[in-house]
Order: sequence, then C-alpha cells, then structure tokens
Amino acid sequence: MARILAKEQWSEHVFMFKVFAPAIAERRKAGNFIILRLDKQGERVPLTIADADTAQGSITLVVQAVGKSTIQLSQMNVGDEILDIMGPLGKPTEVHKVGTVVCVGGGIGIAPLHPIAQAMHAAGNKVISILGARDKSLIIMEDYMRKASDEIIICTDNGSYGTKGLVTDMITMLINRGEKISEVVAIGPAIMMKFVAKLTKQHEIKTVVSLNPIMIDGTGMCGGCRVVINGKTQFVCVDGPEFDGHQVDFDGMMRRQGMFKEYEKRSLEAHRCKIAG
Repeated sequence: MARILAKEQWSEHVFMFKVFAPAIAERRKAGNFIILRLDKQGERVPLTIADADTAQGSITLVVQAVGKSTIQLSQMNVGDEILDIMGPLGKPTEVHKVGTVVCVGGGIGIAPLHPIAQAMHAAGNKVISILGARDKSLIIMEDYMRKASDEIIICTDNGSYGTKGLVTDMITMLINRGEKISEVVAIGPAIMMKFVAKLTKQHEIKTVVSLNPIMIDGTGMCGGCRVVINGKTQFVCVDGPEFDGHQVDFDGMMRRQGMFKEYEKRSLEAHRCKIAG
C-alpha cells in the first residue's frame, strides 16, 4: 500500500499527488516511471515520476484524468492508499554536459520533462525550456520549470498565455536568434513530438523523445508497448521510454494507440454507470 500524502488540483483534469514510496524515491532517476494499480480489479497505469523527496520518502505524480483509472485516482484524497506501485522502471535519461539543451514540454508532458530539465541543469548545461499547450489552463509546473531552467518560453495555440504559436515556432525562433542548440528533449502528445523531431532533423540537432504508449506489465513480456525505432521493434518499458526522435515511427505508434479507443470508452462508460448506481 502507498499512502497519498498530498494532493493538488492544477486544472480541470490535472492533479498532483505526493505518494509515500521511500524505496522508489531513493532510487529514481530522471526519465524513470512507475506503474500503479488502485485495487485488485484495477488496470496497471504507467506514470512518470515528476519529482521526489527522499527526506519525506515521497514521489510526485502528475495525473490527467481522462480514462477510468485516472479518473478514479483523481477522486482519491490525502490519507487514501493505492494498492501497489512498482518502480522505478525504464532506462534513466542519459545526462551529460553538452552545452545548450532545449527542453520542450507539451501539456501534461511538462511533468516528465521536469526531472530531466533538473538533471540537465545540474550537469552544467544551459537549459532553455519551452512549455506549450492549447491554452493557459493547460500550462502546468511553470514555477518548477523556472527553477530548473536558465530561460523559459511559454506558448499557447490561442495566445491566452505567453506567445501565440506552437512549440516548433519557438524552436525556430531560438535557431534564428543564433542559439547553438546541442540537444532537444521533447515530451508531449505524439503529434507534437513528431513535428519537433521533423524540424530538428532538418537542422541536424540531436533530439530525444519520451514515449507513452499502451503499457501493461512494464517488464517487456507482454509486448503491449512495442514501437518501431529505426525499422526495428523495441519495447518502451525496458528499451525506453526515451528514444532518438529522428528514428521513431510516430505514425505507426499513433495508429496503434487508436486501436484501443473503443475499449477505453466502454470501460469509462461502465465506470460512470457503476457510480451512478
């Protein structure tokens, strides 16, 4: 059992939880994730470790309530207990001093970007963070990212906060102003990461993306999280979650994600009917 120590609602559907998991807090590194299960009938949900406090023995999870399990989690409160949490999982981020690193986060992707920006900054890199979303309400962890960055750029599709435009527009702006970008780290919707990688490939800038496909066991046995990287099948849970963005078959990954939409919809409808009585 993992007890919830703190909870905050950051937007209509985004929640932050601090969960007591001292062994995971002690061992986690940037890029790691966990898989949790709320109850014995619950599905296994992968979530990135957005932060950790070894003194408190807690890990920070940021959750977007969009499906049955994440909605259930969003309805839990301080003192409630999660049945089990497994982690830290996945390969940690490769962190080196390379020069200027641009960290690009789209919406909920800002949460897994945070520990990477922290690690890159601690390694002595100049960190420029770009936070993008459809509108102001979906920009999260701004204060966290400011502390982990030398510069922060915010953009929204509708211009409700920061600069009106896409994250790719902001990368282009940095290139045009003469920034010598050594590496880009992009995390967010697959379509966003696809176009970031397409842009950076044109400029021959190393680009790392963190993938979040359907995942079940988290140990590489089920094959549910398989993706195609440079023409070869790999498993996000054990080979990732981070990959060379220029080698990811984003279109194939997005098609695969869409295969389960009907099942996810049925599960959510059944949950809502159960609550309604």
